[in-house]
Amino acid sequence: MKIVCVGHAAYDITIPVESFIKENTKTRIKNKIECGGGPASNAAYLLGKWGMDTTFLGIVGNDEYGKSIKNEFKKVNVNTDFLELNNQVETTTSFIIANQENGSRTILTNRQPMKMKLVDLPFYPSYILLDGQEYEMSKRLLNQYPKAVTIMDAGHSTLENIDLARQVDYLVCCHEFAYDVTRIPLEEQNYEKIFMKMKENFKGNIIITLEDKGCLYEFEGKIKLMPTIKMKALDSTGAGDIFHGAFVYAIASQMEYEKAILLATIAAALSVTKIGGRNSIFELKEVQEKYHEYC
Repeated sequence: MKIVCVGHAAYDITIPVESFIKENTKTRIKNKIECGGGPASNAAYLLGKWGMDTTFLGIVGNDEYGKSIKNEFKKVNVNTDFLELNNQVETTTSFIIANQENGSRTILTNRQPMKMKLVDLPFYPSYILLDGQEYEMSKRLLNQYPKAVTIMDAGHSTLENIDLARQVDYLVCCHEFAYDVTRIPLEEQNYEKIFMKMKENFKGNIIITLEDKGCLYEFEGKIKLMPTIKMKALDSTGAGDIFHGAFVYAIASQMEYEKAILLATIAAALSVTKIGGRNSIFELKEVQEKYHEYC
C-alpha cells in the first residue's frame, strides 16, 4: 500500500514569544525553531514517521533549505525521488511568530512563483493526498489513478482548488473555504445549512475544520460536530496539516470514518502543545494512547 502526497513544501523559522510583539519596537528572542513545513509536506512527514510507505511530490530550491527538507524526509523514510530541487527558484520560507500566551501563530511567507515538472510514477498509489498547490500534477494523478482513494486539504477557494475538490473522495476543508463556497456565515445555527450547501457542490465525504471549535462531518446520515480536544496551546502552527496526515493514516489503516476523524482531531490537538509545526508531530503510540482514552 503506497501513499502519495503532492503539493507545497516550505522551510519554517518559528520564533516563540511570551506575548505578541508591539509595532515599532525591538524584541530580543531567546531561541528559534527551524524545520520543514507546508501542508502536503507536513502530512507526508507524519505518514513517514508513523511507518507508512509514503512518497512526496513537490518543488523546492536547490539550496540549503531545500536540501534540509529532503534530509528531514529521508530520516522518516519518505520517498523523495519526486521532490524536485530546482536551481531557478528559492525554497519557500515562512517566518512564524508563535504567541505562547494564547497559542496563536502569525505567518509571513516568501514564495516565488514555481511549478513542479510533471512526472510519471513507477507504481500505482493506493491513497493520494493533495493540497492544491500543484494543480497540474494533482490533475494528472487524479486522471491516471482513478482507483486510488483521494483526499484533499483545501485551504484556499481558488477556481483550481474547487475543481480538484469536486473530484476527490474526501474533502477536508477549512471554514474559510466553506464560507467562500456557500457565502453562509459560519455560526453554530448555520452549521447544518452550510454542510448541506457544501454537499450540493462536492460529491465526496466532507469535513469542515473549525479550528478550536472542532470539525463538522456527516456520519450515518447525521451532520455532527467533533469537538476539539482541549490542550494548553503554545503554537498552533501545522495543526491542520497534522490533522490531514493523521486522517490519511487512519483511512489507510481501514479505521471507521468517525474514528478516523477522532484520531486526526487528537493528533492535531496534541500538536499545539509543542513549538514548531513539524516538531509537534507526536509519535503514533502517544496519539493512540490518547485516542483510547476517548474510544
